[in-house]
Amino acid sequence: MKTLTLVRHGKSSWDDANLADFDRPLASRGLRDAPRMAKRFARKNKKPDVIISSPAERAAHTARIFLEELGLDEQRLVLEPDIYEASWGTLLEIVRGLNDSWSSVVLVGHNPGFTSLASALTENAPANIPTSGIAVIRLPVEQWRMVRDNMNAELDFDYPKNPHPK
Repeated sequence: MKTLTLVRHGKSSWDDANLADFDRPLASRGLRDAPRMAKRFARKNKKPDVIISSPAERAAHTARIFLEELGLDEQRLVLEPDIYEASWGTLLEIVRGLNDSWSSVVLVGHNPGFTSLASALTENAPANIPTSGIAVIRLPVEQWRMVRDNMNAELDFDYPKNPHPK
């Protein structure tokens, strides 16, 4: 079994209209929610083998928050440019290319690709993964290259405004 966790980046700031989308930082809400969600993730899940993030500022910052909250060293973080603005198909190809020695991987990135990938892999995916939302997907495969759409994989979904977090 492989575990793929999709973490949507924390809420980003729109305060500086001159900043390119790629360079937008986390807003105060993102700085509050990301550590809280990382702690909730840590309580329920084993530490991932690696965190792979979009290099966009808001995603990379969210990934570093997760790294810190999970007590992982910087070598466990990989910035993957193809995650930025990726479709679910591109994300699926990234997943299929993961190292089979990793049993648990966290991807940090963006919508709409993340919500679409969760929908493709699971039957009960949310209509939207909000900022700082986490979709833990348990895949019934031994090798990442075996991941495909319509797998009906098991999903554990959490988000900052969840009234009943587990």
